[in-house]
Amino acid sequence: MTSTEQNTIEVDLGGHSVTVPAGGLFERFRMDTDLDEVARDPRVNGVDFFRTLPKTRVESRIGPTLTPNFYYAMSSARLTMIAPSKAIRNRIPRELTPLEITPGLGLVSVMFFRYDVCDIDFYTEAAVGVAVRPARHGKLPVADVAAALANDHIHSYVLSLPVNTDIAQVRGHHGYGFPKWVTALDVNIDERRTTARIANTDGGVDIAFSAPTPAQKRTRSGEKVSTLTSYTKVDGAWHSTLNQTHVLAGGTSMFPRGVDLTLGAGRMADDLRALKPIRTIAFDVSTEAQAALHMPVPFSVRSR
Repeated sequence: MTSTEQNTIEVDLGGHSVTVPAGGLFERFRMDTDLDEVARDPRVNGVDFFRTLPKTRVESRIGPTLTPNFYYAMSSARLTMIAPSKAIRNRIPRELTPLEITPGLGLVSVMFFRYDVCDIDFYTEAAVGVAVRPARHGKLPVADVAAALANDHIHSYVLSLPVNTDIAQVRGHHGYGFPKWVTALDVNIDERRTTARIANTDGGVDIAFSAPTPAQKRTRSGEKVSTLTSYTKVDGAWHSTLNQTHVLAGGTSMFPRGVDLTLGAGRMADDLRALKPIRTIAFDVSTEAQAALHMPVPFSVRSR
């Protein structure tokens, strides 16, 4: 471990050297964060949600770690669009099936995240993903669609997942199997407006976004917890990753107006263009939320 400039240190994460803030949560606690200390942070609206989720020490591709990864203060936005199922099928592994809202049409999303307080310190993230049918699931498709549109339980496959810190990239790519890379990535979400800019390798625009934030409704702690299951391959084997989001303030605009989505030149823009989105149907924003991201577990996905 060595000191570096700008109050950062280098730490080893499963053989990968990553830079983290000196004196930050990760350096001090290594995922075993003191909840009482977090509760004193003015940006954090309580820690009761996390007290019900004890952490477990597990072995992983990035070495021994504690799971879940806790996000104590975060905000997020998701723009949901309809796209041809054929275009979606062309971009996802053949073992997975697009979730169709009607024959021939599926759901794709562009998402933006800002994690102000979390176990691995502040970072931002963006994603291009598609909704898929739950693997090994026996329900009728209409039930899966209803759950997804209600933000109750979404199953997804992620095509792009850039981040702006080394530790988030190493954990996400090597530990979870997600397509993560590091880039300049700005996300700002407040009650008036949601903006994001993801840079490409040349410093230009990959994707840029701006829209009025939907009216926010506050919910009591523990009242609204949504679930996202993502499918990835780790060392050639299918895994599922569970993410639980505890929403404290959120809102939705159906068929939103004033949305400015710019596709430049880059990996995210290329992935979204390849999905051939037709129309935006919903814009979901949570200005105040918390989350628990579990380590991936092996999962049986039916061969096709």
